[in-house]
Amino acid sequence: MRPRTEAILAVSGLTALAVLVGLLGRSREHLTPVDDRASTFIAGPAGARGLLEALPLVGVTVRRFRQRPQELVRLGDVPRQALVVLNPRYPFSPPERNLLLGFNRRADLVLAGRSAERLMRCFGYKIERKPGDSLRAAPPGALTRPRSPWVHASLIRTGDSVYVDSSRVFDVARMACRIPPIRSVETLLIGGDHRLAAVRLQRDDFDHRVVLVADEELFRNRALRYTDAGPFALGLFAGRYDRVIFEEYHQGFGPSGSLAGATIAWSTGSPWGWAVWQAAVVGLIALLFGAVRFGPVRPGIPRSRRSSLEHVRALATALAAARGHDVAIGAIVRGLRRRLLPPGLRTRTDWRGWLQQLDRTSMTPRARHAHAELESLTRPGQPSSGVLRAANAVEDLWEDLRP
Repeated sequence: MRPRTEAILAVSGLTALAVLVGLLGRSREHLTPVDDRASTFIAGPAGARGLLEALPLVGVTVRRFRQRPQELVRLGDVPRQALVVLNPRYPFSPPERNLLLGFNRRADLVLAGRSAERLMRCFGYKIERKPGDSLRAAPPGALTRPRSPWVHASLIRTGDSVYVDSSRVFDVARMACRIPPIRSVETLLIGGDHRLAAVRLQRDDFDHRVVLVADEELFRNRALRYTDAGPFALGLFAGRYDRVIFEEYHQGFGPSGSLAGATIAWSTGSPWGWAVWQAAVVGLIALLFGAVRFGPVRPGIPRSRRSSLEHVRALATALAAARGHDVAIGAIVRGLRRRLLPPGLRTRTDWRGWLQQLDRTSMTPRARHAHAELESLTRPGQPSSGVLRAANAVEDLWEDLRP
């Protein structure tokens, strides 16, 4: 089988395999996104993109913050702004936490979710979560309804004056934050058994507030759509702030990354991506099995290159078979003309007329004899021996006439 045919069959087989694997891996049902991050970049049920898109409709400017907390100082000063941290995927380190708490001097803070508990501890509250325990939450004094949102955690006041965090004692240091003085506490949501679900703290040392929400579920798209969590979430910001900043760096949406990384991540999570990987592996295995054919093709029978004499003999044989002796003699005479005339005059004159116009007076007797014989050989109908005689005559003329 020829190599081209083998390559066509291999490519066709890999294409058929990729299509088959893609069809087998494709689900007939609509896939629900499994990303459960409470991020404004996630449009699935667990994301918080609905809140980001709804705030501009009530006159609030939104912004995603994807830098490290050290870059918070670069944010422009807006009189009424809030920084929202929704259950970060990656916890804040103690130095980052101090920078975030320091930003509270320029903006209000909204902290929600279990992963934000270490930030809440710096304001004297912690989160209590009981497995399987969920309660409907409603504003104080209001009755719960079928559309009241469910909460799975509650806020408990610690009563500490200083919170010491020793989670990074081995690589950073033991960090401590002092609980700021609180002027007032406003209960926003309350669950069954009078459990706190959301509170707003008014600081006494400067004019900024902190909103603590025990369960980040209140900000997810599914809760905003199907429960009264939507009016509650919009009520936290509408008419109160001019700009709301969503912290996305600790959700895993930092500025780092590359197209190659995104492509690999997609290929490992998509049936079509797996089909491409499997086809690549099959192609690599086939290439390894055919590795003995690497390099230039080497013939099995060694053949030496023909010499110049063999080429001349072959040409003479071909001319003899075609009775082209006159052609050969004409080519010999044209070669002599090419060597004697300047480049600009080689094609302006006919080679027969040029041969007749040669000056015989300056020739030697040997050259005149060769010239006469060459003129006789240029007549049509010469035998095969005339080619050799013409070649010898041309050599004699060349030795006499060459510059």
